[in-house]
Amino acid sequence: MEIVNIKNRSLILFHPANNAQRELNGCIAPVTKLSGPGLGLMSRKAFNKLKDLVYKALDNKESVELIVQSGFLTMEG
Repeated sequence: MEIVNIKNRSLILFHPANNAQRELNGCIAPVTKLSGPGLGLMSRKAFNKLKDLVYKALDNKESVELIVQSGFLTMEG
């Protein structure tokens, strides 16, 4: 899944990753639980849940927005 319409940025993807420093380069990885700075657990499980929610909303012709607040990400749709 890609985040679009970001000024001066492209190819910001959501994908599984449990170690941000080693596995991410500007992308976002959902995790089930934080386990340390830049570290998380069960990212694939969290990503699949997020993907299911987003695709269901899009199939229902709903919009999906990403809201960034105080360093935390929240999905609404």
